[in-house]
Amino acid sequence: MDILEAISDHRSVRKFKTDPVAEDMLTEVLEAGIRASSYGNMNSYSLVVSRDQETRERLFLPLKQQQMVRDAPVQVTFCSDFRRMRKWLAQNDAPDNFGDFFAFMIGAIDAVLVSQNVALAAEAKGLGICYIGATLGNAHLVGEVLELPAGVVPVTGFSLGWPDEEPQRRDRLPFSGLVHYERYHDHTAEEIEEIYRERNKVGWDRYMANARLRQMIEESDVENLAQVYTRLKYTPEAHERHSASLLAYLRKQGFMS
Repeated sequence: MDILEAISDHRSVRKFKTDPVAEDMLTEVLEAGIRASSYGNMNSYSLVVSRDQETRERLFLPLKQQQMVRDAPVQVTFCSDFRRMRKWLAQNDAPDNFGDFFAFMIGAIDAVLVSQNVALAAEAKGLGICYIGATLGNAHLVGEVLELPAGVVPVTGFSLGWPDEEPQRRDRLPFSGLVHYERYHDHTAEEIEEIYRERNKVGWDRYMANARLRQMIEESDVENLAQVYTRLKYTPEAHERHSASLLAYLRKQGFMS
């Protein structure tokens, strides 16, 4: 598949066949990942590949009980990782300057760049993927399952396998609302209305077409998609909880000195 075609055709797959991903194919798409750009070429990331059913069962709860974690034959977790480099520095009598939040962010960006390379390579091979945001939200729990040592923090991850569905492509905000030239354009109220016009309809219709989500909306006092986002999905309480647990985990893993 042409790379631009693969990018344009992306969709999140949540239903997978039980067929395994061949070892050579998996290695090929993972190798594509490590060719991603890297801050200072430090390669401050690691990939943890989970194919064992028992491991994926243990990841099921931290990853918000999403069935694809159990069903997809592969779960890949991308981590910010300075443990390897810090050991190398110590063995060569070099100062360790990577025990702070900035170092974590360097590794996190590296990890995300790698993850997207792997995703594109996988989709070009006909495989399907679905990113799982709970990887970061429950980093401490994912880290416990994967036995991540100090200096390593999970940032993102996805289920990987052969698709057992053909989901529709999800909408995206329009190009004009996302791309700025030369300097940032702070959108007016009218422009915001236009940027979100299609999202307001398509997103609302998608939620209402799902029986569970429709019931959740109907049992609440939300009146539009924006309220669904911040009253039902991304609440202050959830963000506060995730922020606190992530900051505590970063301290534990040695990234807040």
